[in-house]
Amino acid sequence: MENPFRDPIPAGTRLIETFGFRVGQGIARQDLHLARLEHSAQALGFACDIADVRDKLDAIDCDIDLRCRLTLDADGCVEIQAVQLPPAPTAPWRFQIAPKTVSSDDPWLQHKTTQRATYDQARADLADTIDELIFVNERGELCEGTITNIAVATAKGDHLTPPLSSGCLPGVYRQSQLDAGHWREAILTPADLKSASRIILSNSLRGEITGALQS
Repeated sequence: MENPFRDPIPAGTRLIETFGFRVGQGIARQDLHLARLEHSAQALGFACDIADVRDKLDAIDCDIDLRCRLTLDADGCVEIQAVQLPPAPTAPWRFQIAPKTVSSDDPWLQHKTTQRATYDQARADLADTIDELIFVNERGELCEGTITNIAVATAKGDHLTPPLSSGCLPGVYRQSQLDAGHWREAILTPADLKSASRIILSNSLRGEITGALQS
């Protein structure tokens, strides 16, 4: 695979997969997590024994639901950390449009890695009344949140999510909805949020969370 990065990969960079383990169900969308991890490892030139990673995931067992974070380094070393899964949100997540834009051609946006200082800082700076920030690119197109993908339900019943070309992570829950034909890609702008019948923030850990745009 052609290296999409202009500069050398910074030392210490790790790939990340975050997912939930639920008692009696295991890991939802495990195959999609493995596929994304393997694809990104190839893009970054990381070693990755996907069969070994699968074995490690299959070995996870607990009598409580878990939030799991898997990381993979350049040598293919896998680490998995797990904590008890916090309760799911019961209210809409309040979000705003981030004041800082992202570049649609930034290859780091296509891979979930530890190179995410912009997003980490944005989350650290969130006001107490805001749960998420949604970024737009240099063309004013919606991209994604700091820890979520975004989609909108239209008045006609379509469910639309920004294409990767706008500058966003190929989220695992997002991909599951595209694969199932429930969502489709479309270029979106902040104006589409105001006309949406529902705004959806999603990730593999939580699935869908209703979003509420704040001024």
